[in-house]
Amino acid sequence: MVVSESQLKEEISKYKKLYYASNRFHTYLDETKIVEEIIVTFEDLFSNYRFFLQQSLEINSLHKNTNKENEVNPIVKTFITGEIQVEQSRSKQSCILYVPLKGKHNVNGVIQVIGPNIVDFPVTDIEIITLLANTVGSAIENAKLYSKSKQVISDLQLINETTIELNSNLRLPETMKYLSNQIIQTFNAQEVGFFLLSKDRSKVRVLPGTTPFFLTKPSKIYVDLLEAKIHTENESIFIEDFNLQHINDLKKYRSIIAIPIIQSNNLKGFSIVMHQNPNFFSLEEFNLLQALLMHSSLALMNSLIQEELENMVKTDQLTKLHSRNSLDESIHYSMRDDNEGTFILMDIDNFKEINDTFGHQVGDDVIIQVAKLIQKNIRGNDVGARWGGEELAIYLPKVSMDEGLVIAERLVKTVADCTFPKVTVSCGVSYWNKDRQDTYNYLFKRADEALYLAKSTGKNKVVAQKTA
Repeated sequence: MVVSESQLKEEISKYKKLYYASNRFHTYLDETKIVEEIIVTFEDLFSNYRFFLQQSLEINSLHKNTNKENEVNPIVKTFITGEIQVEQSRSKQSCILYVPLKGKHNVNGVIQVIGPNIVDFPVTDIEIITLLANTVGSAIENAKLYSKSKQVISDLQLINETTIELNSNLRLPETMKYLSNQIIQTFNAQEVGFFLLSKDRSKVRVLPGTTPFFLTKPSKIYVDLLEAKIHTENESIFIEDFNLQHINDLKKYRSIIAIPIIQSNNLKGFSIVMHQNPNFFSLEEFNLLQALLMHSSLALMNSLIQEELENMVKTDQLTKLHSRNSLDESIHYSMRDDNEGTFILMDIDNFKEINDTFGHQVGDDVIIQVAKLIQKNIRGNDVGARWGGEELAIYLPKVSMDEGLVIAERLVKTVADCTFPKVTVSCGVSYWNKDRQDTYNYLFKRADEALYLAKSTGKNKVVAQKTA
């Protein structure tokens, strides 16, 4: 076959363009940039052909656009075999070429080349198109690997930074709030919940850092279903489209991830992450979230242990009231920050007789009964405490003397009416305000003197401090 000078020059020009295009594609590490230039580059080489890019294999195209029902679509065949396919349409006087964008490991797309008014593609054109397609395939594969490696590094940095922060002796509320913020920011989650199981797994405690939705009634159906599933399967749950017809809340969460919190092979709790849109979280994000919580679980359990130890120090183990140290701390803070407060010192009358008559176990039970009555008759920000032995105390921040006396009188009556064996209590009440200089020790001294007076003048009564 004789090749004319003009044809030779044209082929040389094409190979030069192929060389420069190959070098350019290999410098790109962004898959989007490569895809943007594929068609432009092919059309620059072959202006007489039309080019179309198929980036992914669609299942519904297996038998699409074929002449025979059982014949596989040439695009699909190219994806599967990685080989060039040719389709001739003599009626339309055109020829179609399907060329795979092959990398080392995968076919990363298919270029469809339509040659109008030809029966066959010239061998040289097929060769150049194939060389460029292979170059593009390798470039796409390298870009994907680069992107994946960057993501892996980013994921490891997230896990490392989170673990370091959580292990920096944070208290439980700070630990959980930080972890919640990390999950919301990283995964664009709308709701995040942390749940701790009791030792017998019969109760669920909502931990700090949980978003407000999980404190509402509509959240119960999600929590109950996921908790049951985690109990049964003891593994992470990835739901791409959660759709129950009987969920009537306005916010129906479709994408859900639930991950168990495990320590020493024991299920301690679980975390739930949700979004309203279906298929919102990817499998990669699911795996990352599992790794993040796995690495965070030790810090979480350490924070819980620290909280338990602090509660033991702050809580009297018999009565579950505040310890004396905790009460002292609360009064000091109040005298620094508030304008007034009332202190009630309470003693169970004739307690030695209770012990001598019924035994120490009943004596302890009487103390517990009185402690429970105190808890029922004070506000959430008031402090009920075990002062020592059969002595109990109550501190009422921001409460006047008159209000404090009413509360003390109510407690004296309630204890006499509601204990078994029946006991009575005596109370000494003291008060402070910002109008005069005062100290914690003096506040206690006045209450102690008032209690002594109540005990020595008949018991089962309330006596207020002598001086304001």
